[in-house]
Amino acid sequence: MYEDKTLVCKECGKEFVFTAGEQEFYAEKGFKNEPQRCKECRDARKANGKLTRELFTTTCANCGKEAKVPFQPSNDRPVYCSECFAAMKEQQ
Repeated sequence: MYEDKTLVCKECGKEFVFTAGEQEFYAEKGFKNEPQRCKECRDARKANGKLTRELFTTTCANCGKEAKVPFQPSNDRPVYCSECFAAMKEQQ
């Protein structure tokens, strides 16, 4: 039913293949337009939109392992590594 199509990326001008499988996926999702960018340009565009978070290194208050957290730890509250935090959430 679908056949591979060669399209031209509007970002970099390179040709890329819009596969039959991708076309079927687009149809299932109800997308009307074909992709306008190649995979590399789409990935680069997605990466530009994401903010990089600064991670802070601290020590887990439970097991003592190093933990990286997306906030500046303060000394008034305990901070846990992801494993200990998940285990504590399960107990609740």
